[in-house]
Formats: sequence, structure tokens, C-alpha cells
Amino acid sequence: MAWFKRESGELETSGEKTVRTEGLWVKCENCRQIIWKKDLEENMNVCPKCDKHFRIDARNRLAQLIDDNQYETFDGDIASTDPLKFVDLKPYSSRLKQAQQDTGLKDAVINAQGKLMGRHVIASVMEYAFIGGSMGAVVGEAITRGVERAADKRIPLIIVSASGGARMMEGVISLMQLAKISASLARLDELKVPYISLLTDPTTGGVTASFAMLGDLNIAEPGALIGFAGPRVIEQTIRQKLPPGFQRSEFLLQHGMLDAVVPRKELKPYISRALDFMTA
Repeated sequence: MAWFKRESGELETSGEKTVRTEGLWVKCENCRQIIWKKDLEENMNVCPKCDKHFRIDARNRLAQLIDDNQYETFDGDIASTDPLKFVDLKPYSSRLKQAQQDTGLKDAVINAQGKLMGRHVIASVMEYAFIGGSMGAVVGEAITRGVERAADKRIPLIIVSASGGARMMEGVISLMQLAKISASLARLDELKVPYISLLTDPTTGGVTASFAMLGDLNIAEPGALIGFAGPRVIEQTIRQKLPPGFQRSEFLLQHGMLDAVVPRKELKPYISRALDFMTA
């Protein structure tokens, strides 16, 4: 049977039309339901069946938080120089080039300035699709510059974390960023400029061990994995079974590690109210 393609992008066979459906449906990993992709996107990438929060990229995050998706980006031109000339299964330089092509970013963070419900804010938003949102020299430098801009302009800072932790391909240079960002946040605190840390799925490793948990207000999305080492590594180390929900945001809230767990639809007004309180 001969197939031919119509200009509309549909397929036909002998007068019988077959419509392409590839990529139009998404399966929820939590409830296993099949969701119409457009419905999922209109629901802010939250499953309408079970409320699972799907991971979203940095640009989508900014679109959800910043008024009218209007913002100015800065420090987006700095890129890693591969300081250790690191090679594992393939050269680190090749991984960087591929991640840059896939995401359209120089590294795993976007710095932006815009308005959140009418209030000027600085936002540093991590991109998990860029080598697992890992923190190397560029991410550390970009976030530090975001903190410094917030300090200089006396504008509230929001950092959205989505990361697998420090970038091992940059070794100790990556680990240095923990101290550098933390020091810049100490200055921000001295100036009494608000800093809200939003932890999303996942936030692990050196990011959790530094700036992600240093906010004046630490909040997370429902079901986010948050911790230093992963649950599997911990179980193998201590040879004990971990409690249900261990390292999920709700568990951390119950044990005093977070200030709030906020559904995605409520994040923008929640942050706005928090900033009203913190700047009163």
C-alpha cells in the first residue's frame, strides 16, 4: 500500500487519512495516566490527575514567575574553558558543546531581571537539561553576579535550584563555588535584601549544601527530591531502609528543613506575599 504525505503533515493511504499523534500525549510517571500534552502545558506542567509536578526548563520557569514573560537577561555570555581538560567516556569539551546546542545556553543557569506581580526582582534559574544542572565555575560565577546585582540595586533575589550538584568535570574549581556564592549571600543578608530560595526536582549535592538552603525563605515544589547524596547511596552506606518519602519536599518540611511546600500554581502569589512581608 502506497503512502504519501499531504501538505498538512497528515498521512493518507488510498483515501484513508491517518493523523500523526506522536508527541501529542504524555504518560505520567506517577499515576500512569495518559495526558493530552496541550492540557498538561495549560496546567503549568502539573498532572491534572494526580498533581505530579513535571520538570520544566529555565525559560518556562521564568515565564511562570515573571510578569508577561518580560525580562532582561544578563551574564549569559560566559562559558567554561574546561580548566582540567577532563575526559571520561568522552571529552568534557564535547559534553559542553552538545549541551549548548541542545539548550541554547552557554551553561546551566539563566540570570534575569523583571517584575513579579509588579515588584522588581532578580532571578537566577538553573537549567537541569544542561549536564544535569550541575554547578561548575560558570554557574557559580553567574549566580554570584546575580547576588551582587541584587545587592547593588537593593532588589529581592530569587534562586530556582534544579541540579544534580557540583560538576565533577571541574573538580575543586566546582567545589570552590559553594564558598563563593555563600559569601556573596552573606553580604546580601547584611544589606537586608530578601533572598527566596525555590528548590525544585531535583536539588541535590553541592547546591543543597550551599545556596539552596541559605534563603531567608526556603520553599519547594511538591514531591521534589532534595538532599545531598541520593537515597540509594545513603541506604547502601548505612545499610538501613530509609523511611517512606525520605528526601522528598514534604518529608523535609515535616522535619524542619523547609519553610513551605508550595504548588506551582500558587508560587507566584506566594512569593509576592512573602516579599511584601519581608520588605514591610
